Amino acid sequence: MYKLQVIIGSTRDGRNADAVCRWFLPVARSHAAFQLEVLDLRDWPLPMFQETIASVGDFANPTYSDPLVKRWNEKIGEADAYIIVTPEYNRTIPAVLKNAIDTVFFSYRFRHKPVAFVSYSLGQTAGVCAVQHLNQIMIETEAVPVRTPTLIPLVGSAFDAEGKPSNPGLGVSLSVMLDDLAWLTKALATARAEGEPPPAALRLRSASPRR
Repeated sequence: MYKLQVIIGSTRDGRNADAVCRWFLPVARSHAAFQLEVLDLRDWPLPMFQETIASVGDFANPTYSDPLVKRWNEKIGEADAYIIVTPEYNRTIPAVLKNAIDTVFFSYRFRHKPVAFVSYSLGQTAGVCAVQHLNQIMIETEAVPVRTPTLIPLVGSAFDAEGKPSNPGLGVSLSVMLDDLAWLTKALATARAEGEPPPAALRLRSASPRR
């Protein structure tokens, strides 16, 4: 089984992420490909991003500016795949989630690993703008986004009293996403085991003429 980390990207009181996770986490846990771990950003009070190349220390074993930042990088490195759960705030992702991703700095722990998205919003957009931004952000980390997100519109009424989705199509969407994530996880794990080139940023840096 592959280790799948679910990153909950909202920390505010009354967040709708709790209802979303009550529905989809049991489904994800039952998938034969994955062993699941939840990383709730409420439990990771990371400082606002302030790392520099100097604060990283040894690139082979970064120290960072704060012990929690080091632990976060190490934790992210344990996974083979990720699901990011996000609301949409002003057409993008929460600042706390962007900060957590940025904090994985120069350790390249997301690199060559797949990431899928579960997004939601109070309106009809279902968090699609947040997913669009996450695609761009995660590509920059050298992760590999999954094409098939699970999008939840009108999240306030998306689940019944038993926590089941009002729209049965959500279950189909989640199943497709998990299967695509599992396939890509296996493919990338096999490729990583055969060897990886150094990160592109480091190769470009080393090839640049010194001034």
